[in-house]
Amino acid sequence: MKKAEKLISLCILVFLASCAPTALQKEQSEAFLHKGISFIELQQYPNALKELMEAEKYNSQDERIYYHMGIVYHAMNMKEKAFESFLRAISIKNDYSEAHNFVGTLYNMDRKWDEAIDHFNKAVANPLYTTPALPLYNAGWAYYSKKDYNKALDSYTRALQREPETVLRPQIQKFMGIIYFDQADYASAIKHLKQAVTLDPNLFDAYFFLGESYLKIMDKTSAKKAFQSVIDLAPKSSFGKKASYYLNSLK
Repeated sequence: MKKAEKLISLCILVFLASCAPTALQKEQSEAFLHKGISFIELQQYPNALKELMEAEKYNSQDERIYYHMGIVYHAMNMKEKAFESFLRAISIKNDYSEAHNFVGTLYNMDRKWDEAIDHFNKAVANPLYTTPALPLYNAGWAYYSKKDYNKALDSYTRALQREPETVLRPQIQKFMGIIYFDQADYASAIKHLKQAVTLDPNLFDAYFFLGESYLKIMDKTSAKKAFQSVIDLAPKSSFGKKASYYLNSLK
Protein backbone atom coordinates (compact mmCIF):
# COMPACT_ATOMS: atom_id res chain seq x y z
CA MET A 1 0.00 0.00 0.00
CA LYS A 2 2.97 2.30 0.58
CA LYS A 3 3.94 2.09 -3.11
CA ALA A 4 0.36 2.85 -4.06
CA GLU A 5 0.40 5.96 -1.88
CA LYS A 6 3.57 7.26 -3.54
CA LEU A 7 2.29 6.53 -7.04
CA ILE A 8 -1.03 8.26 -6.43
CA SER A 9 0.69 11.27 -4.90
CA LEU A 10 3.15 11.59 -7.81
CA CYS A 11 0.43 11.37 -10.45
CA ILE A 12 -1.67 13.94 -8.64
CA LEU A 13 1.20 16.40 -8.28
CA VAL A 14 1.98 16.19 -12.00
CA PHE A 15 -1.66 16.73 -12.82
CA LEU A 16 -2.08 19.67 -10.47
CA ALA A 17 0.97 21.45 -11.81
CA SER A 18 -0.63 21.61 -15.24
CA CYS A 19 -3.69 23.65 -14.34
CA ALA A 20 -4.34 26.58 -12.05
CA PRO A 21 -7.96 27.70 -11.46
CA THR A 22 -9.02 31.29 -12.01
CA ALA A 23 -10.67 33.37 -9.26
CA LEU A 24 -14.08 32.79 -10.88
CA GLN A 25 -13.52 29.05 -11.05
CA LYS A 26 -12.54 28.99 -7.38
CA GLU A 27 -15.72 30.86 -6.50
CA GLN A 28 -17.86 28.41 -8.49
CA SER A 29 -16.06 25.47 -6.94
CA GLU A 30 -16.61 26.86 -3.45
CA ALA A 31 -20.35 27.05 -4.03
CA PHE A 32 -20.54 23.40 -5.10
CA LEU A 33 -18.30 22.38 -2.19
CA HIS A 34 -20.61 24.00 0.35
CA LYS A 35 -23.62 22.29 -1.24
CA GLY A 36 -21.80 18.99 -1.02
CA ILE A 37 -21.00 19.51 2.66
CA SER A 38 -24.64 20.38 3.32
CA PHE A 39 -25.74 17.10 1.74
CA ILE A 40 -23.18 15.22 3.84
CA GLU A 41 -24.69 16.74 6.97
CA LEU A 42 -28.09 15.49 5.76
CA GLN A 43 -26.54 12.05 5.06
CA GLN A 44 -27.61 12.36 1.41
CA TYR A 45 -24.36 10.93 0.11
CA PRO A 46 -25.07 10.47 -3.64
CA ASN A 47 -26.24 14.07 -3.83
CA ALA A 48 -23.17 15.16 -1.89
CA LEU A 49 -20.88 13.29 -4.26
CA LYS A 50 -22.52 14.89 -7.27
CA GLU A 51 -21.91 18.39 -5.89
CA LEU A 52 -18.32 17.58 -4.94
CA MET A 53 -17.60 16.27 -8.43
CA GLU A 54 -18.88 19.56 -9.82
CA ALA A 55 -16.63 21.41 -7.40
CA GLU A 56 -13.68 19.36 -8.64
CA LYS A 57 -14.34 20.39 -12.25
CA TYR A 58 -13.77 24.04 -11.37
CA ASN A 59 -10.89 23.60 -8.91
CA SER A 60 -8.97 20.34 -8.73
CA GLN A 61 -6.44 21.90 -6.35
CA ASP A 62 -8.73 22.26 -3.34
CA GLU A 63 -7.83 19.55 -0.82
CA ARG A 64 -11.15 19.99 0.98
CA ILE A 65 -13.04 18.60 -2.00
CA TYR A 66 -11.17 15.30 -1.87
CA TYR A 67 -11.36 15.12 1.91
CA HIS A 68 -15.14 15.37 1.78
CA MET A 69 -15.26 12.93 -1.13
CA GLY A 70 -13.39 10.55 1.13
CA ILE A 71 -16.01 11.03 3.83
CA VAL A 72 -18.77 10.30 1.31
CA TYR A 73 -17.09 7.17 -0.05
CA HIS A 74 -16.40 5.97 3.48
CA ALA A 75 -20.06 6.44 4.41
CA MET A 76 -21.04 4.49 1.29
CA ASN A 77 -18.70 1.59 2.22
CA MET A 78 -16.45 2.26 -0.76
CA LYS A 79 -13.17 1.95 1.12
CA GLU A 80 -10.75 2.01 -1.80
CA LYS A 81 -12.37 5.13 -3.24
CA ALA A 82 -12.27 6.73 0.20
CA PHE A 83 -8.61 5.85 0.57
CA GLU A 84 -7.74 7.35 -2.82
CA SER A 85 -9.65 10.54 -2.05
CA PHE A 86 -7.98 11.10 1.31
CA LEU A 87 -4.56 10.46 -0.22
CA ARG A 88 -5.30 12.99 -2.93
CA ALA A 89 -6.21 15.56 -0.29
CA ILE A 90 -2.90 14.85 1.48
CA SER A 91 -0.94 15.17 -1.76
CA ILE A 92 -2.26 18.72 -2.10
CA LYS A 93 -1.85 19.65 1.57
CA ASN A 94 0.71 17.43 3.24
CA ASP A 95 -0.17 18.51 6.81
CA TYR A 96 -3.92 17.92 6.36
CA SER A 97 -4.44 16.34 9.77
CA GLU A 98 -8.07 15.37 9.28
CA ALA A 99 -7.21 13.45 6.11
CA HIS A 100 -4.23 11.75 7.76
CA ASN A 101 -6.48 10.67 10.62
CA PHE A 102 -8.98 9.16 8.21
CA VAL A 103 -6.26 7.28 6.30
CA GLY A 104 -4.98 5.96 9.60
CA THR A 105 -8.50 4.88 10.52
CA LEU A 106 -8.82 2.96 7.26
CA TYR A 107 -5.50 1.22 7.96
CA ASN A 108 -6.76 0.40 11.47
CA MET A 109 -9.80 -1.24 9.92
CA ASP A 110 -7.44 -3.43 7.88
CA ARG A 111 -5.38 -4.19 11.01
CA LYS A 112 -2.34 -2.53 9.42
CA TRP A 113 -1.25 -1.01 12.68
CA ASP A 114 2.14 0.42 11.68
CA GLU A 115 0.76 2.18 8.60
CA ALA A 116 -2.09 3.55 10.69
CA ILE A 117 0.24 4.85 13.39
CA ASP A 118 2.37 6.60 10.77
CA HIS A 119 -0.61 8.64 9.59
CA PHE A 120 -1.85 9.36 13.11
CA ASN A 121 1.60 10.72 13.94
CA LYS A 122 1.48 12.94 10.86
CA ALA A 123 -1.92 14.24 11.94
CA VAL A 124 -0.65 15.11 15.40
CA ALA A 125 2.53 16.74 14.05
CA ASN A 126 0.52 19.71 12.78
CA PRO A 127 0.56 22.23 15.68
CA LEU A 128 -2.50 23.99 14.27
CA TYR A 129 -4.68 20.86 14.44
CA THR A 130 -7.46 21.65 16.90
CA THR A 131 -8.48 18.08 17.83
CA PRO A 132 -5.22 16.15 18.31
CA ALA A 133 -6.84 13.85 20.88
CA LEU A 134 -8.62 11.98 18.09
CA PRO A 135 -5.56 10.65 16.21
CA LEU A 136 -3.75 10.09 19.53
CA TYR A 137 -6.73 8.04 20.73
CA ASN A 138 -6.73 6.10 17.46
CA ALA A 139 -2.98 5.54 17.74
CA GLY A 140 -3.52 4.26 21.27
CA TRP A 141 -5.87 1.61 19.92
CA ALA A 142 -3.36 0.61 17.25
CA TYR A 143 -0.58 0.28 19.83
CA TYR A 144 -2.90 -1.66 22.15
CA SER A 145 -3.76 -4.02 19.30
CA LYS A 146 -0.02 -4.58 18.82
CA LYS A 147 0.24 -5.24 22.58
CA ASP A 148 2.64 -2.34 22.88
CA TYR A 149 1.04 -1.23 26.12
CA ASN A 150 3.59 1.43 27.06
CA LYS A 151 3.15 3.31 23.78
CA ALA A 152 -0.61 2.89 23.99
CA LEU A 153 -0.63 4.48 27.45
CA ASP A 154 1.67 7.22 26.21
CA SER A 155 -0.70 8.02 23.33
CA TYR A 156 -3.71 8.17 25.64
CA THR A 157 -1.83 10.35 28.13
CA ARG A 158 -0.73 12.73 25.38
CA ALA A 159 -4.32 12.92 24.13
CA LEU A 160 -5.46 14.17 27.52
CA GLN A 161 -2.52 16.55 27.77
CA ARG A 162 -3.01 18.05 24.32
CA GLU A 163 -6.78 18.29 24.61
CA PRO A 164 -7.87 18.10 28.28
CA GLU A 165 -11.58 18.65 27.57
CA THR A 166 -11.91 16.20 24.70
CA VAL A 167 -15.18 14.31 24.49
CA LEU A 168 -13.05 11.18 24.27
CA ARG A 169 -12.01 11.44 27.92
CA PRO A 170 -14.33 8.64 29.16
CA GLN A 171 -13.17 6.25 26.43
CA ILE A 172 -9.52 7.12 27.01
CA GLN A 173 -9.83 6.48 30.74
CA LYS A 174 -11.61 3.20 30.02
CA PHE A 175 -8.92 1.90 27.69
CA MET A 176 -6.17 2.99 30.05
CA GLY A 177 -7.94 0.99 32.74
CA ILE A 178 -8.19 -2.05 30.47
CA ILE A 179 -4.48 -1.84 29.66
CA TYR A 180 -3.59 -1.77 33.34
CA PHE A 181 -5.99 -4.69 33.92
CA ASP A 182 -4.24 -6.69 31.20
CA GLN A 183 -0.95 -6.00 32.96
CA ALA A 184 -2.36 -7.13 36.34
CA ASP A 185 -1.99 -3.62 37.81
CA TYR A 186 -5.45 -3.71 39.33
CA ALA A 187 -5.10 -0.63 41.53
CA SER A 188 -4.32 1.52 38.47
CA ALA A 189 -7.05 -0.22 36.49
CA ILE A 190 -9.62 0.61 39.15
CA LYS A 191 -8.46 4.23 39.28
CA HIS A 192 -8.95 4.79 35.53
CA LEU A 193 -12.11 2.73 35.19
CA LYS A 194 -13.73 4.65 38.04
CA GLN A 195 -12.85 7.88 36.25
CA ALA A 196 -14.37 6.50 33.04
CA VAL A 197 -17.75 5.67 34.62
CA THR A 198 -17.76 8.96 36.52
CA LEU A 199 -17.36 10.83 33.25
CA ASP A 200 -19.86 8.60 31.46
CA PRO A 201 -22.14 6.50 33.70
CA ASN A 202 -23.41 4.58 30.66
CA LEU A 203 -20.13 2.81 29.94
CA PHE A 204 -21.30 -0.67 30.86
CA ASP A 205 -18.12 -2.31 29.54
CA ALA A 206 -16.05 -0.09 31.84
CA TYR A 207 -18.23 -1.22 34.76
CA PHE A 208 -17.59 -4.83 33.76
CA PHE A 209 -13.80 -4.47 33.83
CA LEU A 210 -14.15 -2.51 37.05
CA GLY A 211 -16.01 -5.46 38.54
CA GLU A 212 -13.35 -7.89 37.39
CA SER A 213 -10.64 -5.64 38.82
CA TYR A 214 -12.37 -5.60 42.20
CA LEU A 215 -12.61 -9.38 42.09
CA LYS A 216 -8.87 -9.61 41.53
CA ILE A 217 -8.24 -7.72 44.78
CA MET A 218 -10.98 -9.69 46.58
CA ASP A 219 -13.31 -6.72 47.06
CA LYS A 220 -16.50 -8.68 46.44
CA THR A 221 -18.85 -5.94 47.64
CA SER A 222 -17.55 -3.41 45.12
CA ALA A 223 -17.44 -6.09 42.43
CA LYS A 224 -21.13 -6.86 42.96
CA LYS A 225 -22.05 -3.18 42.61
CA ALA A 226 -20.06 -2.86 39.39
CA PHE A 227 -21.57 -6.03 37.87
CA GLN A 228 -25.06 -4.91 38.86
CA SER A 229 -24.45 -1.65 36.97
CA VAL A 230 -23.57 -3.69 33.88
CA ILE A 231 -26.83 -5.62 34.15
CA ASP A 232 -28.85 -2.45 34.72
CA LEU A 233 -27.35 -0.78 31.66
CA ALA A 234 -27.02 -3.64 29.17
CA PRO A 235 -28.60 -6.89 30.43
CA LYS A 236 -28.71 -8.56 27.00
CA SER A 237 -25.14 -7.73 25.99
CA SER A 238 -22.31 -10.23 26.31
CA PHE A 239 -21.01 -8.15 29.21
CA GLY A 240 -24.43 -8.25 30.86
CA LYS A 241 -24.60 -12.03 30.59
CA LYS A 242 -21.11 -12.44 32.02
CA ALA A 243 -21.95 -10.00 34.81
CA SER A 244 -25.03 -12.08 35.69
CA TYR A 245 -22.84 -15.15 35.90
CA TYR A 246 -20.45 -13.37 38.22
CA LEU A 247 -23.26 -12.11 40.46
CA ASN A 248 -24.75 -15.58 40.77
CA SER A 249 -21.37 -17.02 41.69
CA LEU A 250 -20.83 -14.33 44.33
CA LYS A 251 -24.08 -15.02 46.23
